[in-house]
Amino acid sequence: MRMIDLIEKKQMGQALTQDEIQYIVTNFTNETIPNYQMAAFMMSVYFQGMSKEEAGWLTMAMAESGDQMDLSAIEGVKVDKHSTGGVGDTTTIILAPLVAACGVPVAKMSGRGLGHTGGTIDKLEAIPGFHTEVPVEDFIKLVNKNKLAVVGQTGNLTPADKKMYALRDVTSTVQSIPLIASSIMSKKIAAGADAIVLDVKVGDGAFMKNVDQARELAQTMVSIGQVVGRQVLAVISDMSQPLGRAVGNALEIQEAIDTLKGHGPQDLTDLCLVLGSQMLIAAGAADNLEVGKAMLQAKIDDGSALAKFKDFVQAQGGNPAVADDPSLLPQAKYKIEVPAPQAGYVTDWVAHDIGVAANLLGAGRNTLDDVIDPAVGLMVQAKIGDYVDQGQSLATIYADREQVDDVIEKILAAVTLGEAVKQPTLIIDTIGHV
Repeated sequence: MRMIDLIEKKQMGQALTQDEIQYIVTNFTNETIPNYQMAAFMMSVYFQGMSKEEAGWLTMAMAESGDQMDLSAIEGVKVDKHSTGGVGDTTTIILAPLVAACGVPVAKMSGRGLGHTGGTIDKLEAIPGFHTEVPVEDFIKLVNKNKLAVVGQTGNLTPADKKMYALRDVTSTVQSIPLIASSIMSKKIAAGADAIVLDVKVGDGAFMKNVDQARELAQTMVSIGQVVGRQVLAVISDMSQPLGRAVGNALEIQEAIDTLKGHGPQDLTDLCLVLGSQMLIAAGAADNLEVGKAMLQAKIDDGSALAKFKDFVQAQGGNPAVADDPSLLPQAKYKIEVPAPQAGYVTDWVAHDIGVAANLLGAGRNTLDDVIDPAVGLMVQAKIGDYVDQGQSLATIYADREQVDDVIEKILAAVTLGEAVKQPTLIIDTIGHV
């Protein structure tokens, strides 16, 4: 078997066999296949695409390229949730205790952020004392005891994906749907999930900028699940504005706590109820979306979800008192309001730029070595469709420096005020079935 022949085969639009895909992934990972040949192959995939079988085989070859988590010692169906990313996306921190309170085990490995704001692990580490580096044996014990643990990624998971992504980034093949889908799904499968619920974001603040792209990605990942024997459900959700109101690590922890108490932002609450219901359905704990939403709402109403959050925090070394006293979370030195320059309805937020504004404050990383400031960020005070008077606060900046003109400029450039508009549709579609 020669790589040059496989490149030519894909260039001609022909389907590769499972053995051929395994050959490519194995030999690229062990550096027998050079970068330039792999780049040529990925460019061929970019233009010719892949069948669902090819994408499934690619996913499994990538998952098998390194360590694979064996979570068979955890009782029940292990359901993972993955978001394709956005601004103010704190759903994991809400969903993990909420779904666990319904008796479904949530054994989740999450990553750190690079870019706009912190990842889930960065956010959790804003809780004083919280540990995210947990040995696998303890991770399994925590889930069996509490139905819940969220830890940082450990071991040598999907080295093929790491090498392929680095090459995609410099060859303009990042946008290839089969390559995106196999990258996401290989990590979830290697992490030991039995079932996977995907939150595919679409809009300015998301990787997918239009609904057609988002739907194609979601359908591809659901199809991969069918090929590799995993239950996969997907939700396509709007990211044309920040989700919820908080953008920043400790601020998002506080918003997650508020949501578990039943008074979080409506859009964040609604999305978590839909995603959580899909997780319950995937685990066989609910028959349909409405039953799932009712189960989750009941756990919020009776305090079980918040109690589970406290148990989760305490079990991983954090201070559970933050759930009742937010002042125990890191606090910024300055709070600065951003007034509306004129009266009108908020017609648009450029979500990406709001993420950049938070990054300017220190809420995110530009390089892997950057240190995040957990206290800083901003709160969006007016959402699309809201009316504001001139001088009314559009956003509140939480900063550790007094001069924030650069951040104010970025926020004002990101918002548009005008005539009345409808709020964007939050849940655009659901894909996949039990």
